[in-house]
Parts: sequence; structure tokens; C-alpha cells
Amino acid sequence: MRLNGKVLLSGVSLAVGAALGAGLTVWRFQGKCGDEGGLGILSIHAFTQLSPAAGLTRFGLPGLTQVKSRESHVLSYDPRLRGPAWVLEHLTPERLQGGADRQYSEFMEDGSVHPYHRASNSDYKGSGFDRGHLAAAANHKWNQKAMDETFLLSNVYPQNPNLNQNSWNNLEKYCRSLAKKNKNVYICTGPLFLPRMEPDGKMYVRYQVIGANNVAVPTHFFKVVVLEKLSGEIELRSYIMPNCPVDDKIPLDRFLVPIESIERAAGLLFVPNILKSTNNLKAITAGGK
Repeated sequence: MRLNGKVLLSGVSLAVGAALGAGLTVWRFQGKCGDEGGLGILSIHAFTQLSPAAGLTRFGLPGLTQVKSRESHVLSYDPRLRGPAWVLEHLTPERLQGGADRQYSEFMEDGSVHPYHRASNSDYKGSGFDRGHLAAAANHKWNQKAMDETFLLSNVYPQNPNLNQNSWNNLEKYCRSLAKKNKNVYICTGPLFLPRMEPDGKMYVRYQVIGANNVAVPTHFFKVVVLEKLSGEIELRSYIMPNCPVDDKIPLDRFLVPIESIERAAGLLFVPNILKSTNNLKAITAGGK
């Protein structure tokens, strides 16, 4: 299934605000009060029809989830982290073949993200981190544009070089091998920011940020693999890897976790259209159970 279009939904900016340290900024409507022009993609008239509290939205909403559709992947962008909350890919044998070459691709800022909320290449310079793809470039060899879009920094997080170039790369290769044996393979990849106990005995979520744009460095990464078998059976394989050096001799099965653990940590629900108690859904965890 080819994904067309660019931005499905982007955050709606505030149309009124105060200048910091410089007095009040005065904004003027370009049209009559209640006109839709200039107030973003959401219609004030539509809100008036939906809710008696519509007056709250007359200047626009501070933000909405930013879901972006690329040539060959879809992502939900989190502007606070300067990276995606999740990235979704569809792998087939056909998509893994073609003439696209990563030597023609360059990492670049995502112009569809507001300058306040996007990462730049300069953030990574001297940071000690790789620019780690969530939608892997090699998954999209069928089309050069599709591969190029995986190099947008909205698809990237700071990743430990040892992890990126070894165990994480092995997991990506394994996912591609699964695409050759199944009807369809869907992959959802994202960051995790997991709590840990500090010396005072309390749990904290702490993570590093890099660069002038304060790009978040995830503590872990997840990858949820949904296999649609030729028999019609659906199989889930869910992985978590820490964002630190990982011995690439450790079997990938050691990183399998119950899908519920990722859903709780990430605030997401995977395969919500399928009841996980049904007989045609098989969840693979460590030990193959």
C-alpha cells in the first residue's frame, strides 16, 4: 500500500500571544471576526457547531498531534522531544528491492516542522551520537524519494553508535528477512524514556538533550513487528533495546518483551483493531511463548 501525500495533520499555532520582555504584542484579524482565513487548518465555524465552548478556540489551538505521511512511512511527531513518538512502516519483498541508494540521501531538517520544534544537523555535531533512523533507509530501496525521506531529522533520534551500527542494525536486518517469509510485515518503532530508581529511593525519568534545540536522547528504543502470515494468522514480536553499547552477540530474542510493557511505557496501543485475546493473534516473547 503506497502512502501518498505530505502532512496529514499538523499542530495549529496560537494566533495571539505576548512578546517576552518587550511588552504586549497586538494581533489583528485580516478578515471579520469568525472568518476562517488565517486561523489554521481547523475551522472556527466547525468548532462553533461542535461545542458550546467554541469561544475558547477562536484564536486557534496551541497544538495537535502532528501525523505526517511520507512516500513510504507514517510518523507522529512530538515537538517537545524534537523527534517522533512513533514511526510506522509496511515491508514487502518488493519494497526492499530497487535502485535507491543512500549515498544520494542527506540528513536534513524537516521543513514541515515549526523552527521552534525541529532538530538540525548542528545539534548532532560533536554530540557523540549517531543520527539513528527509526524508519530504516534500507527498508525503502524501491524508491529514491522514499529513502530520502527517511533522512529527514523528524525520523531520527540520537542513538549510541555501538547500538546503531550493531545490535539495532541486526534487528532491522532481521525484520527485512521476515518480509521475505510473510504476506505482510508492519513495523512500529519509537523512543522510550523509562524511569529508574535514584539513590534517594525514588523513581525518576531523566534523559539527556543535545544541541541548541535540546533534542531528546531516548533511554531506550522499541520496535513492534506485526507479521501477517500466509495462513492469515497475526503474530506480534515486540522488542526493547537500551540506548547504550550492546553486545551484538546477544541473541535478538533476549530483547523480546510483552507488548503490554511497551504500551504502558509509551502511552500507545498497538493493533487496536485486533482483540489480543483472539485465537488468530500470537504474541512472541522471550523464550518463544
